[in-house]
Amino acid sequence: MISFVSSRNRGSVAVPVISSFLGIAIYMYYNDHSPAHFHAIYGEYEVVIEIGSGVVSGRFPRRALRAVLEWHELHQSELLENWQLAAQKLPMMQIEPLE
Repeated sequence: MISFVSSRNRGSVAVPVISSFLGIAIYMYYNDHSPAHFHAIYGEYEVVIEIGSGVVSGRFPRRALRAVLEWHELHQSELLENWQLAAQKLPMMQIEPLE
C-alpha cells in the first residue's frame, strides 16, 4: 500500500511514498517535469535524483545518500515504470526497501 507525505517544496500537496527505509522516504509527484527523477526526504534534508543518470540535486547526509543511491541502482526499472504511471496519473507501485 502506498502511503503519502506532505511535500516541503509544494506546500501541503500530499505525494505518494513509493518506498521507505532507514528513516528515508522515497516519493514521486504525479505528472512532474522531466527528466525522470524521484525525491528522497531524510529528516530536514531533501534530494532529487535523476533515474537515468543518478545525478543528485540537494543536500543529504553522506551515509543516507549512499543508501539511496544503492537502492536507486537496484530499482531503476521499477522507478522508470512508476515514472510512466505517474505521468499518466495512475497508481504507482510500492518498491521494496533497501535491506
